[in-house]
Amino acid sequence: MTHPYWERWDRAGMLAGIREAAAAEPPAAAAAPVYVPDDHTTVEEFLRTPGALTLAERQVIVRQALLLLEQNYAHLPLKDALYGIDPLQRLRLLLAATQRQSEATMDPEPRFHRELLSVFTSLHDLHTTYELPAPYADGAAYLPFRIEQYAEAGEPRYLVAEITRPARIPEAVRATFVRGAEVTHWNGVPIDRAVDVHAERFAGSNPAARHANGLRSLPFRVLRYHLPPEEDFVTVGFRGPDGQPGELRTPWLLARRTVPAPVAGGAQGPIGVDHEGQEIAALIESLVPRAAAATASPSGYQERGRFLYRQVSAGGRTFGHVRVKDFKLQPIDTDRFETDEEFLEALRRHVVDFLTILDGLPQDGLVLDIRDNPGGTIVAGEILLQLLTARTISPEPAQMVTTPQNLRLARSDARFGRWEPSIDRAVERGVPYSDAFPLTSPDLANRLGQFYQGPVVLITNALCYSTADIFAAGFADHGIGVIVSVDGNTGAGGANVVEHQDILGALAAPYEPLPRRANLRVAIRRTLRVGEATGTPLEDYGVAGERYLMTRRDLLEGNPDLMEHVAGVLARQGAHRLALSAEPGDATLWVTVESAGIDRVDLYVDGRPRASADVTGPPARIAVHDVVTAAEIRAEGFTKDGTLTVTATHHLT
Repeated sequence: MTHPYWERWDRAGMLAGIREAAAAEPPAAAAAPVYVPDDHTTVEEFLRTPGALTLAERQVIVRQALLLLEQNYAHLPLKDALYGIDPLQRLRLLLAATQRQSEATMDPEPRFHRELLSVFTSLHDLHTTYELPAPYADGAAYLPFRIEQYAEAGEPRYLVAEITRPARIPEAVRATFVRGAEVTHWNGVPIDRAVDVHAERFAGSNPAARHANGLRSLPFRVLRYHLPPEEDFVTVGFRGPDGQPGELRTPWLLARRTVPAPVAGGAQGPIGVDHEGQEIAALIESLVPRAAAATASPSGYQERGRFLYRQVSAGGRTFGHVRVKDFKLQPIDTDRFETDEEFLEALRRHVVDFLTILDGLPQDGLVLDIRDNPGGTIVAGEILLQLLTARTISPEPAQMVTTPQNLRLARSDARFGRWEPSIDRAVERGVPYSDAFPLTSPDLANRLGQFYQGPVVLITNALCYSTADIFAAGFADHGIGVIVSVDGNTGAGGANVVEHQDILGALAAPYEPLPRRANLRVAIRRTLRVGEATGTPLEDYGVAGERYLMTRRDLLEGNPDLMEHVAGVLARQGAHRLALSAEPGDATLWVTVESAGIDRVDLYVDGRPRASADVTGPPARIAVHDVVTAAEIRAEGFTKDGTLTVTATHHLT
């Protein structure tokens, strides 16, 4: 990738940006709430808002869904094989049913939505979705609390993690249905079974992801993605702080979306995100004011950009803990990027934010935490990997299915142009997939090189999705550190997702506008693993890690047991250090190397190999002959077995 803007992307410029950012970055302003509670309207009353689909509009939606899945859906061959489903035939049958109906005899609208949602749920794919039209698009049904899971003696337990609206908890149980109360039943069903039954109605690429999504959405239903609950109220069996059983009965409450959804399109890189997960997070954040949330959390994070960070002392060591909320790149004072320069500046700010945080944390241990990260811009994830390893990063490659409409798309839209020759050949030869190309420029993925030299642990769960999945896969495939997973797997969303309107804008017919703010999304390019897992699809399989079971203390006290555990994981990785200084002489450059945990160092001057020396013991002073002037020295450190473990760069000018 070449662009004049890349002149600002040299390593020295980025490191200077750290100092500028640390000095000048103002505190982040609180965003306007995306949802506001409506305590004067019931969910049932909200759904009686005018806006019913006509029969012709229903047929448009089904035709477009069939077109997207048949011509653009990257995972269709995999889903057919894994789940034994036939979503195309189900859509053909639904279309045929609507063609036999009239305006007077057509099914009630909820039945139509339920059948279409069922088709998309059968795909087990949070990327490929049907989003309901108005009035559903502007509402959410919720209960005034949040539930999380932990383990006790290896068995699952559930507790109230947060009361989002204390005033809506019935007064009779307000003193006992509190944060930390154990949830035992849901509408009379044991809670673990209730979560699993509920999870079957939701997409999720593996059992862990379905369970996690089922639990997350149990008290929160974004009506753009799901029909409202069948029941008018919910009964929750629980044990209060005194251990005595109790029962909460509460109606479903209504929240309205007040901030328009972001406008699709504009100048931006490929997107990989769980949109429903983003909406649920926005709903919860809107219900709990920032000040109240900070008071409830004992974790003590600071915030910068898309990151929360803190210093932790546990297990006899002090290390950094960085939570990555998402990989979303945010324009300044607008809702979309209008130019490539705006997008690249947002990406630069994102990297500088991360570098600034790393620069201020302990250098002998880093815990990166991407739990609940729904994804974002793919390059915003993959660009960070190089900062943590000495290895050359190979970005995850992506493929498209070889169909006539994808061939048209590759010929019409420059973003897909690299895939055009192989799709063209494959259509004739009957090969189901195109060649694979990375979505992130390999040059950009390696432009800065290693910055953090200490051991790294990555914490994941089954709500890590899309770009977060891709980040975790890159972390594993390049052997950057150890992955600790609280669910055993990530969400397994391995794709770049696009909106129906993106394809409509590129191709026009046979694509048609969708009515009444209905929307369709599709996984257009599937991503593949690299390294030892080369060629394995990320979709459905995800990224496994060492299993850790969350404790009650973790949920209520800021993860102390988890931090104790990862401190031990950091300790067993060992440490490698490499630092350089240089002193020019008469046609000789003297380089002083301070190191730990390595046995040999190779030196490169302005990109050319110039010296190699053993470095065990005290700092080594190495003579690099026949060098009069130089701009950059790069050192690579190796262990006895020849493994490259650490790099360092020194700028002379």
